[in-house]
Amino acid sequence: MEEKIIEIKAVNKGYQLGDDTVPVLKDIDFTVKKGEFVAILGPSGSGKTTLMNIIGCMDLLDSGEYYLNGRAIHEKKESELTQVRNQEIGFIFQNYQLIPTYNVMQNIIMPLLIRGMGHREAKKKCSEIVKLLGIAHRLDHKPNELSGGQKQRVSIARALASEPAILLADEPTGALDSASGQEVLKLFDNLNRLGNTIVMITHDLKVAKAAQRIVRIEDGCLIEKHLNAQ
Repeated sequence: MEEKIIEIKAVNKGYQLGDDTVPVLKDIDFTVKKGEFVAILGPSGSGKTTLMNIIGCMDLLDSGEYYLNGRAIHEKKESELTQVRNQEIGFIFQNYQLIPTYNVMQNIIMPLLIRGMGHREAKKKCSEIVKLLGIAHRLDHKPNELSGGQKQRVSIARALASEPAILLADEPTGALDSASGQEVLKLFDNLNRLGNTIVMITHDLKVAKAAQRIVRIEDGCLIEKHLNAQ
């Protein structure tokens, strides 16, 4: 039996608007197995960002259950979620979120140093990852000296460095031209083949088709749980 990295059961989430609660996620059931590459596809306002925030432990659910790599996330307080985020999730953002005054190596190793890893060990881990991602020749460059595709590779390298349970990618090709976007999707495919579990949030069906499985969300509901990505 394949191990489930993510298991979400009957999750609901809403936000206060004056005296009313506006439902955003409605009885969501969602699982991701270890080693899967899953895309969550939905238009703006569909609830996909809220679902991503719950998966990424950046928001609390109102009701239901959420297990991440065996941890009962729904039982944890907001203050405890920071540790879970740091240990279990590698974030990849549309706008990269790189520190502009740091070079590539510094951007990649900074989270490792914050977690207490020694500088020598962090640099060694960084050198291994940048070779894998094809940016070893850019270690001394700062973000403004990189192309969009290279910036996203640095973002991916930073996410991989902590060896997370899942890579959570939010519109990872959204700021890239078509060619660079395809390169990043091929990179995700390669990382998935190496055993990484990837959950990708996107509004673009063409991007979603890079995944093994597509989950479609509309109006806060999962309406197609196993849409064929091919």
